[in-house]
Amino acid sequence: MASRRAAPLLVVVLAMLLPRAAIASAPTVEVAHLSGEINAITASYLDAAVQQAESDRDAALVVITDTPGGLSSSMDDISEHFLNSSVPVVVYVSPTGARDDSAGLFISQAADVVAMAPGTNIGSAHPVLLNTTGGSAPSSTDPEQAKVLNDAVTRVRGFANIHHRNADWAEQAVRQSVNISAEEAVRIHVADLEAGDLGTLLRALDGRTVQRLHGTATLSTAGAATRNYDMPWLQSVLHDIISPDIAYLLFLIALVGIATELTHPGVILPGVAGVLAGVLAAVALYGLSVNLAGIILVLFGIGLFVADLKAQTHGVLTIGGLIALVAGSTFLFNTNVYGPGLDFWVVLLVTAAAFGFFVLVLRKVVAARLRPAYSGSEALVGSVGRAREDLDPQGLVFVDGALWKGVATESPIPAGSPVRVVAREGLTLQVAAAAATDKEE
Repeated sequence: MASRRAAPLLVVVLAMLLPRAAIASAPTVEVAHLSGEINAITASYLDAAVQQAESDRDAALVVITDTPGGLSSSMDDISEHFLNSSVPVVVYVSPTGARDDSAGLFISQAADVVAMAPGTNIGSAHPVLLNTTGGSAPSSTDPEQAKVLNDAVTRVRGFANIHHRNADWAEQAVRQSVNISAEEAVRIHVADLEAGDLGTLLRALDGRTVQRLHGTATLSTAGAATRNYDMPWLQSVLHDIISPDIAYLLFLIALVGIATELTHPGVILPGVAGVLAGVLAAVALYGLSVNLAGIILVLFGIGLFVADLKAQTHGVLTIGGLIALVAGSTFLFNTNVYGPGLDFWVVLLVTAAAFGFFVLVLRKVVAARLRPAYSGSEALVGSVGRAREDLDPQGLVFVDGALWKGVATESPIPAGSPVRVVAREGLTLQVAAAAATDKEE
């Protein structure tokens, strides 16, 4: 009897537990985004995404990618995270029009799966050296530059070979900066598949066995729930400012703002703006590979500008400052990056702007400060007032809101006539007749 009563209760309990079990066993996929230049913030964010996917025991981590490249040190960090992740990593170059260039190619080749949306492209991974004018590719004839090139080739071939992809083409992308479309990439096995959207990609990945660093793994992504792992807002802001051009502009704004405050105390706004820009520049430069000699030269150049304002060397120090500023800006960033660096035209334009600011603006400010200052009664010379009494030659005059003893320097001046102050002796003003059209002060 008791067993009969327990049976319906058991059915109810099982009915309640089955949906929960089904929900608990449903696969989930973490979705992160790699967009813009690759830097230290990008590496930190994707490292956290890998850890989150591992913690949640996700079926896969999908990294939606659209990048022109970036720093080699950050590229190495991300590649290491992907290779050692316990969760399969899928790089998905998307949406249509996106690219996976330069350092992005290395990162995608380190992933377990490379997928591309139609209308995307991949390649152009020749290293760029930033300590040359305008940035240039390393030469195979220069021993030091050849090391950079050969290291890049060996690295990308190793990543491609781990996942049985086309290592020969990957080497071409590094040596010759070749670039191909999504269709061609899948055809020659640089990428693994083409998918129009994330849902299509997950369905195509289901049941796929991928080659990993330590064996193989079979993906289970059909019907998987996706969970976005977005970059925190603070990291997003930092990511935007950690680029050579932005860091360089912030650095110079900081120097010019602080120099303005030092040469013209009390203005306040340039000093405040300079300090804020300096803090942001420090953050940006910390995330980049910076040449200390370049920073010293830039500081020296600005220092020469300021010194010339004080010393009045007829432009000699200013010319020296201009040379130091251009040289320091050119050598501000180190080599070994895969992607766009400091644009030399930015260097020229910003240097010209800084030069013009110091020569045209601050020089006038300093000159104005060196002129004799007039205040109070000394400022009365040249003022226009009115005679309150007949000046023959003495009488009262009303000037600058007060009555003064006035003395006519020429002919007598009748009461009510406009007068102009020509000199002052104590409390007595020397005045002359003024035109009736002169404005009284």
